Amino acid sequence: MIDHDHGTAAEYWEERYRAGTNWSGAPNIALVREIEGVAPGTALDLGSGEGGDALWLARNGWAVTAVDIAPAALAVGAAAQQPGDDITWVAADLGQWEPPASYDLVSACFLHSTVGLPRNRVLRRAAEAVAPDGVLLIVGHSGAPHWTPPENDGYHHEQVELPDPDEMFAILLAEGLNRDDWTVVTSALVDRPAVAQDGSATVITDSVLKLQRTSPTK
Repeated sequence: MIDHDHGTAAEYWEERYRAGTNWSGAPNIALVREIEGVAPGTALDLGSGEGGDALWLARNGWAVTAVDIAPAALAVGAAAQQPGDDITWVAADLGQWEPPASYDLVSACFLHSTVGLPRNRVLRRAAEAVAPDGVLLIVGHSGAPHWTPPENDGYHHEQVELPDPDEMFAILLAEGLNRDDWTVVTSALVDRPAVAQDGSATVITDSVLKLQRTSPTK
């Protein structure tokens, strides 16, 4: 359960990661499905956490900038980095951080938080960082896992916005994205296998929005 009186977003996430590894280190299924086979270039991984996506991208030829608010999370990914993995780890609050360059891929997978994250503004800024012909990939939860109890407030819609892909695109347009500059490649709710807290097999539905930039950046 998230303690909203805990402190800053940076303090919350740093404490959470320092408490122990949170995820497997494997890449997100949606990222692999949507990006496998795409010619590698430069990639920006927003909310990279412990680096599963960044490591997969690097090992598939991408030069990756991985950004997360928690140094403890980035340290897990950096420890797993191998010679030849082209990854720059950046500890920064995405609410304040500005991408220093443009990228062939900007990815934000499960960038959700109940503490201190202006998500829509961050994703709009992410779109601005996509190079001509580049890709913006946004993957999110479509809803709280069905086994999540009400007292676990981490995913409940009244505290975390969980838009479907069409709603996410509409949010970006409302934030100022120019519709004529983008092609929608994927806009879908996609099921993936998961393991519930009781160890049983289940399915989670992800919201997947993949856009390709079709106009030069200004």
